[in-house]
Amino acid sequence: MKKLVSALTAAVIMIMTFGVNASAISFNPSFEIKSEAVYLMNLDSKDVVFEKNADMEEMPAALTNIMTAVVVLENCKNIDEELIEANDDLYDEFDSYEFDDDLRYADIWDGDTFSVKDYLYTMLLTSSCEASVILADHFGGNSIESFVGMMNDKAKQIGCKNTVFKNPHGLYDPEQHTTARDMALITQYALTVPGFEDIACAMEYQLNPRNPGNSHDGGWSISHSNVMMSSANDYYLYGIKGIKTGNLQLGGRCIATMGTNDGIKYLLILLNAPLANEDGDTRYYHIIDAYNIMSWVFENFSYTTLLDKKEEVAELKVSNSNGNGYVLLKPEKSVSTLWYNDVDTTSVQTIKTLAEDVSAPIKKGQKLGEIELRLGDELIDIVDLVAADDVERSFLKFNFSMTTDFFSSKLFLIAVIITSILSFIYIALCVWAYQDRRRRNKSNFANKNIVKKLYRNNRRR
Repeated sequence: MKKLVSALTAAVIMIMTFGVNASAISFNPSFEIKSEAVYLMNLDSKDVVFEKNADMEEMPAALTNIMTAVVVLENCKNIDEELIEANDDLYDEFDSYEFDDDLRYADIWDGDTFSVKDYLYTMLLTSSCEASVILADHFGGNSIESFVGMMNDKAKQIGCKNTVFKNPHGLYDPEQHTTARDMALITQYALTVPGFEDIACAMEYQLNPRNPGNSHDGGWSISHSNVMMSSANDYYLYGIKGIKTGNLQLGGRCIATMGTNDGIKYLLILLNAPLANEDGDTRYYHIIDAYNIMSWVFENFSYTTLLDKKEEVAELKVSNSNGNGYVLLKPEKSVSTLWYNDVDTTSVQTIKTLAEDVSAPIKKGQKLGEIELRLGDELIDIVDLVAADDVERSFLKFNFSMTTDFFSSKLFLIAVIITSILSFIYIALCVWAYQDRRRRNKSNFANKNIVKKLYRNNRRR
């Protein structure tokens, strides 16, 4: 049942993402963005607000943990009660890993026992490599490779086109890649999985080891790596929540985060931000970019109605109507979209295409044209234009029109031609018959004269 629900949810995400109307329009920020790939979307309408190299293949780094968490949550019956004992044999791959700065540890030692929920918090908040492999091994049936196969199957099910996972933690692998667009798909889906958002967007969490003999001293608290959530940080931004950060020496810095402003929810994916500036000084450009982009969209965007379905936008001539001979047209739907406040909506072009030779009767809501909204070369939306009211047919106008139409129609012309041809043939036959009769009459008259002469001659004899 859980697999059926997840499959249906994945289908809904795909439809909402790829089947959205054309009412999205992109506006470019004026500031520099260091991240190689960007995907900013409105989570409510699924409209793309801004994108940059959204389909360029990049390394997902620890954003991989988003998919790891999805597979775990969909295959665990009770994340609070199911316990897993840590086995440090699973950490062997980290000992030989080439790039030490990529590794993130949460000091989970051999024998430590935590609930699945604890491991998920540790992985999503701190990018714990230990938690990633422990979860993957457990839910992959003691096979991390099998678990990664589940991750790739889920990515395909969701609709990802350019994503391949090779491990559950996101450490460097030359064959592991995704795109900002695919990662947005994965994150959207993850947000529909029960429990994911609560975990991925928590500011901090208190771990609760279940093994009585654990040697960890004091309280075990972890905090989210997205510092934009912390009011003590210079990059704090009210309304920001989670979701995941990541770093790779060969793949740059990345972040998946969301934010809400004036009731509008946004999702932002950044991939491959530089690790340092031109002088080699460490910089957290994924945080800087995310802060700038989210501030920009919070401050400059609001929902704006570009077309109101109550507005009469055109008038169309109607023949045979019982009235003034016109019908008013309204849009079938309103068009509202996120709009950059500094761009005047009067710059939106409206291109109308109306039906021709319209005749009564007309029903209210009947499609009689289309209106196209454009900003420059970019299509915003195409909306049907429909009749605002019923238009009844006039009996007299209709019959007069039918008569007039008949006498001006091709059918009438054909009838006239056929009638003319038949009349000509009839007249010709009549003339021929008349002339034939005259010839016969003359012949009969000549025969009678001959008979008379013969008769007279016989009498004289």
